Amino acid sequence: MTLSPPTPVPTPTPTPTPVVWATTRFSLDLQTVRVMGIVNVTPDSFFDGGRAAASAAIAHCEHLLRQGADLLDIGGESSRPGAASIPWEQEWQRVEPVLLAALSMGVPLSIDTCKPEVMQRALDLGADVINDIRALGAAGALDVVVRHPRCGICLMHMSGEPKTMQLAPSHRDVVTEVRDFLSERSDLLMVHGVDRTRIVLDPGIGFGKRVEDNFALVRGQRVLLELGFPVLAGWSRKSSLGAVTGRAADDRLSASVAAALAAAHCGARVLRVHDVEATVDALKVWTAAGLL
Repeated sequence: MTLSPPTPVPTPTPTPTPVVWATTRFSLDLQTVRVMGIVNVTPDSFFDGGRAAASAAIAHCEHLLRQGADLLDIGGESSRPGAASIPWEQEWQRVEPVLLAALSMGVPLSIDTCKPEVMQRALDLGADVINDIRALGAAGALDVVVRHPRCGICLMHMSGEPKTMQLAPSHRDVVTEVRDFLSERSDLLMVHGVDRTRIVLDPGIGFGKRVEDNFALVRGQRVLLELGFPVLAGWSRKSSLGAVTGRAADDRLSASVAAALAAAHCGARVLRVHDVEATVDALKVWTAAGLL
């Protein structure tokens, strides 16, 4: 008896990654790698704390834009390892005047917060993106962004809580764990009607991860891209860079730029950085060389 050859199983067509990031006021073209400038309106961030005064934070926004930032990420609560949470009212008091001033600066504005009360107030004023280290895990956070028709969303992976996340981090297969978590959270958003062009994923470098986990994530970043969303990478001044260079946070500029380029080379489309000018220059060189 002649057996017919088995019917080939069709290979699923991967979901194309959006080439734009849809936000409240802007559609950000991600065919070019974009640089997100960090604006910490806090007294205790691990690298550049001390800008709790609104005037200093507003001046820093202007400085980052002169250096070439494509968007700004404004945060009023430190998420450094060991940091304790603060009341939402205190966080909003820090963020509100900076957001109000920056709304006229002509670039997308991201609010780095995990508190739904801050999210709602920021979106009511016109913020473009909610960047949440808890991936909208706080009660009410998902409802806030679902009710908003256009805001961009960045979902990040974090193991544990900022106060304790670096005490004893442990992962068996960090790339798979991060991918599965971000897949679940992004699917939940889309089930609630959020268009996929609004969503960007952040693997959460340094958030409850060992040095080897962080470098495994940049090597495995393309696995995250298979989910069909752009990736945001935040390596700037992180302690893993200090672990491999032996340098303190103030001396990690070169390492931060190198890590940003590695992330971009592996497919990240948004780089969250403190050192905008150096990162922008490095991206220009790599682009001219045909490496991006």
